Amino acid sequence: MKQNEFEKLLDQIAENLTSQAQKDTFATSKVFEDRVREMLTEFMIIDLTPHPHAFPDIVLGDFGIEVKFTTNDTWRSVANSVFESTRSKSVEHIYVVFGKMGGTPEVKWGRYDDCVMHVRTSHVPRFEVEIGADTSLFQKMGLSYEVFRNLSEEDKMLHIRLYARRRLKKGERLWWLEDKEDSQHSLPLQAKLYTSLEQEEKRRLRAESVLLCPQVLKSSRSKNKYDDAVLYMLTYRGVLCHQARDLFSAGSVALRANSERGGVYLLRALQDIEHEIFIAASTLEDRLFEEYWGKKVQKEHRIAEWLKMADGHASGWKPSEYLFINFNK
Repeated sequence: MKQNEFEKLLDQIAENLTSQAQKDTFATSKVFEDRVREMLTEFMIIDLTPHPHAFPDIVLGDFGIEVKFTTNDTWRSVANSVFESTRSKSVEHIYVVFGKMGGTPEVKWGRYDDCVMHVRTSHVPRFEVEIGADTSLFQKMGLSYEVFRNLSEEDKMLHIRLYARRRLKKGERLWWLEDKEDSQHSLPLQAKLYTSLEQEEKRRLRAESVLLCPQVLKSSRSKNKYDDAVLYMLTYRGVLCHQARDLFSAGSVALRANSERGGVYLLRALQDIEHEIFIAASTLEDRLFEEYWGKKVQKEHRIAEWLKMADGHASGWKPSEYLFINFNK
């Protein structure tokens, strides 16, 4: 069957399903998908008991149909993972058949690559589809769906993160950074309070945060200087810190190694976790530095680069004169 012939078939199926839905709406997505399959059997042989997680839902040789259903009055729906790890290798052309039961019940179809218009984030990024979308996601990213789907998982995420960053508002950060579906990093199901952590974990998190977010060294009068550090803990480590100042400026952290008062509390707090910062520089994932520093930096150069940024943020003192003195800059 040629592509134009298959699309004429979809016209007929959508028209028939719309007529049925307006007489008696489909109650569930399973009932709707089963009916789509039944109608297709009138024209070709299909599998009526497919794998539940296969993509697309219905495979017809070179053609595939992803079935979407909603009881709301909308043509938008969350779709499959951007990685498409369960995609059928035989399918060349994918279509969306969408049953909208809200408002006036209707069924429409569209080409999958035209319908994908956004990325929704869950544990991994997922496409969002819309029948009649003005602009597809792939047009926004500047490449075709055919090119995108054949990229490696890492290269797909380069495009997805770039798209997502363009949409961020001031003070927002991406909370998903994984390059693969089976990434070893994962957030805990339950968020933890920073105040409830053991001292060793607190030190590690403070070190990671100040390394990735050297703007915490700004003057105490600077607004929002802790925002990125707090967002990192929450979005990457699942830890909520509701008193950001306590991370570096409070006496409980600044005077931990030496109880004598005086001096720059922030400096004293950093000197106390200098070893942890050094470890973080060599162990944190590369993409975190790309996200927070805006560039790739080799592990052996990260401390030197951090000191340059820290000197630029600090007011009235130079971190490079006090921190990592024995480090080969």
